[in-house]
Amino acid sequence: MTVLPMSRLAVSRTRVTVPRLDWTLFGAAGLILTIGTLLVWSATSSNDVLTQGDSTAYLHKHLVNILIGLVLAAAVMATDHRWVRIVTPLVYVASILGLLLVLAMGTTINGSRSWLMLGGLSIQPAEFAKLAVVIGMAMIIAERTENSRRRRVGMVDVGLMGVIAGIPALLIILQPDLGTMLVLSATVFGVLAVAGVPRRWLVSLFVGGVTVAALAVSLGLLKQYQINRFMAFTDPGLDPRGAGYNTTQARIAIGNGGLFGQGLFDGSQTRSRFVPEQHTDFIFTVAGEELGLIGAGVLILLFAVLLWRALHISFNADDMFGRVAAAGIACWFAFQTFQNVGMCLGIMPVTGVPLPLVSYGGSSMFASMMALGLLQNIAMRGSGVSRVHESRLRPLSR
Repeated sequence: MTVLPMSRLAVSRTRVTVPRLDWTLFGAAGLILTIGTLLVWSATSSNDVLTQGDSTAYLHKHLVNILIGLVLAAAVMATDHRWVRIVTPLVYVASILGLLLVLAMGTTINGSRSWLMLGGLSIQPAEFAKLAVVIGMAMIIAERTENSRRRRVGMVDVGLMGVIAGIPALLIILQPDLGTMLVLSATVFGVLAVAGVPRRWLVSLFVGGVTVAALAVSLGLLKQYQINRFMAFTDPGLDPRGAGYNTTQARIAIGNGGLFGQGLFDGSQTRSRFVPEQHTDFIFTVAGEELGLIGAGVLILLFAVLLWRALHISFNADDMFGRVAAAGIACWFAFQTFQNVGMCLGIMPVTGVPLPLVSYGGSSMFASMMALGLLQNIAMRGSGVSRVHESRLRPLSR
């Protein structure tokens, strides 16, 4: 019997793959949630009309929203994002049905019919439509490019993506919810750019979007209060006690904060309830007044880290669906954050969009947490950029 040397013996070992969470993304999101919880608590603790005398009422509600959001994020993380791609049509159809139900039986708040009241819960389907559009467009691009020899996005592809985005956009305009419409438009534009749509088409789409917006105003599709907000944006002194009131009070609150702020729970504008909707749309004014320029800057820096990791995950994705979906989420978070902070600073018109992961509101929190869960899902199953994937990750067209 021949004895083989030990060096020739092949030892079979089972390689255990440990899921690779993006801990930087996880940490940034966790800090944003923590700061947001404190800001919501501060914005509502002294508002007896809102809390009915219970200073911690909205703190508890916000924590429950975060807990539900964490469960949803974990569910998305536990499912391979390729399965998310399979169920995307169901998610998309469900979001369309939700938007249709809003138009049929929704509740009007602040001039916009955007909420469904189910028992004691209020649901805003437009928030979930953002995620549905992102993964819907990612699915279209993946199906059209991975199952053929074509590596370029053609007119048919852009047309299909336009339909995917156009249906919910039309339903959102009819509510009307101008803020969500702007966020959705910026997100769609970003997805098309990542997909490799030629620059001349992107310019044409931008010009077309501006034209549609102008027609919407001229045809009276926007409510008068929305037009007044834009007029107040161009000239804040035009109606300081009406359409320009929110922006004026927001600027005063942020200006009061100075460099280091007046201290958490000690903001004069916040405790006097001068800023309307401060726990939702104008939550950033609490950060500016009570945490000052330094604290508000840290919050913005955390959002920058979150967006950086989202783009990093997109670049390292192994498949086209994951790549485009992650980039779409980055575009969504980036523009919505800019829009919310911008309207608090007076550099963007007041459109009523929440600050992701910070503002009080279940629908926004749930949709944002599900998006973060999908980012982690893609990160866990991505193997990084290598020569094998270079051709796959190369832009589809130039």
